[in-house]
Amino acid sequence: MARAPLQVQPSTASPFPAPTIYNPAMLGFLAAAGVATLAAGAGYNTMAPRSQLFGQTFIGAGEGSRQLALTFDDGPNDPWTPRLLEILDHQQIRATFFLIGRFVAQRPDIARQIAAAGHVIGNHTYDHPNLIFAGPREVENQVRRCAEALQQAVGGHSNLFRPPYGGRTPQALRTVRRCGLVPVLWSVSGWDWEAKSAAQIENKVMGSLEGGEVILLHDGGHRYLGVDRSFTVSAAEQVIQRCHDQGFTFVTVPEMMKIIVE
Repeated sequence: MARAPLQVQPSTASPFPAPTIYNPAMLGFLAAAGVATLAAGAGYNTMAPRSQLFGQTFIGAGEGSRQLALTFDDGPNDPWTPRLLEILDHQQIRATFFLIGRFVAQRPDIARQIAAAGHVIGNHTYDHPNLIFAGPREVENQVRRCAEALQQAVGGHSNLFRPPYGGRTPQALRTVRRCGLVPVLWSVSGWDWEAKSAAQIENKVMGSLEGGEVILLHDGGHRYLGVDRSFTVSAAEQVIQRCHDQGFTFVTVPEMMKIIVE
């Protein structure tokens, strides 16, 4: 039984009912505000890449490291993925690519170029849904279809997984792990999907680096093949050069994970 609000004892001479210390309308407002706050917090943590509230995800090596991991989402994408591969080859850098399954099915040749160059390939679902709205069956279907496309295109590949938009729930992460995948988010983003110039992407990345970060960039776009990523390709080249000048080294995500364990 709910406890009645604490009341002030009335005077026997008073014709008015005793006042309550807590206004019921205010209690209702405060309760609603509390629920809204919790909901907002939960919503934030479904999308915030650094948050670990809903389950552990890999976001970097932590402070003190002089290593960085370049990651690229939403490929393969012609012509920008091949051009990016040329830059990475020239700089002798290996990166981690999270590929969309339906694009791999359409351009397996580019996926094979990524693998042949020694880069790590991860799963980015089959057609890039936001997993905070997906049930376990849909999550499993997305990762398995992408894995099948990758297997057909390149054969063996990593067990790394990045949720589209960074969106995840505890249930989605549990499903991903049951499929044998390791969730990877990021700690620095170039926000290149909305950038107006290569310099804007470059400054976003360089302004956030301290060491040990996983950097998010995009060599493709999730809606269709052929999305213009010229700004990203140009910015990546500048970021690599500036990071080298500052004494940073680049590793793949598995290499960064291995160093942490050791």
